[in-house]
Formats: sequence, structure tokens, C-alpha cells
Amino acid sequence: MGLEARCTARTGEEVSEGRAHLETDELSFRGAFRLRIPRREIRGAEARDGALHVTYAGGTAVFELGAAAAAWAEKIRNPPALLDKLGVRPGARVSLLGVADPSFAAQLGARGAELTLEAAAGSDLIFLALETPADLDRLGPLQAFLKPDGAIWTLRRKGHPQITEAGVLAAGKAAGLVDVKVARFSDTHTAEKFVIPKSRRGA
Repeated sequence: MGLEARCTARTGEEVSEGRAHLETDELSFRGAFRLRIPRREIRGAEARDGALHVTYAGGTAVFELGAAAAAWAEKIRNPPALLDKLGVRPGARVSLLGVADPSFAAQLGARGAELTLEAAAGSDLIFLALETPADLDRLGPLQAFLKPDGAIWTLRRKGHPQITEAGVLAAGKAAGLVDVKVARFSDTHTAEKFVIPKSRRGA
């Protein structure tokens, strides 16, 4: 989801200014008090008079977001589907490399993507599963298979001792790519998106 705002929040007797974050898995707030509301615990979200009212397992929290309150409530009630978060459009040419997730492949097929299990020339999107550190070395060569405005999504297991977020971002930078987005792929995997810098797209 990726929304962020500075606001005043209150829950119970606590009131504080701070920063609210709305991510795929949770709504959080950091100020004089800290609040973390897992998405699965949210029972309802409503915008009233510029305030976001969130009912969850622990009670109710109110965030003074002004005109943005309605958009936050809508995002909470209707989170984007996985393929929408990943930018998969009908007819997109998608290369799926080492991704052992039949349900994801099925979703791609249902979306109308042109799917291949090897790197295909002119790919709009390449999904690369990172199982070992050596897989990071593929980021450089795979650029040759991308459309100029295409993207490579790396998929790494959460908590992998050898493949960390910092390591993946460093490998992308070393390959001459720009990291532009991080997304929740599943309960077990995180996805990072890389694109070719605009300065090189005409080369």
C-alpha cells in the first residue's frame, strides 16, 4: 500500500503527533506512543470529518489525516491485488525464473500474461527467485531481455540468512539498476523491483 503521513493519533487515553504508515501487512504509528495494527486484526475503517477511525482487535484508533482520510480508509477496506501491486497488465510478456509458486503462475495466466519459464527477449517483467547468493549475479545479464521500460522483480525468502534486503539492493546497484519499490509477495517472500535507469534506456 505504501501510504505515509504526519498526523495526530489517539487510542484510548493516549494522544500524540507522529507519523502513520499504511503497509500491506499493517498500519503503524510512531510518536509519543507506538502502535502496530496487523492488517488481519482490522475489523473496520471509516473516514469521518477528516479522521480515519480504525476498529481492530485491541480497540479503536483515530488518525487525524484531513482530506487523505477517505483514501486511507478505502485502501484498508480494499487492498490492491498482488498482480496490481506488481504491475502485471493483460498481455504483458512475463519471464518467470525459478519461482516455484503454481498459484502465482495461475494468476498470471488468468490475467492474460504471455508467460515463459525462461528469460524471453522483450520481457515487460522478469520475476527472479533468489535461492542462493549466486542468483544475484543474474541481475546484470537479465537486463538484455527487458524492454527499455520493463522491470525485474527479485523474490527473496523472508529471514534468509544470506540474502538480505541490503544485499539485494547492493547487487541491483552494482548491476546498474535502480530499485524503485518493495512489495509483499506472500507470507514467506518479499519482492524488490528494479528498472533500467532512464539515461540508459535508449542505448
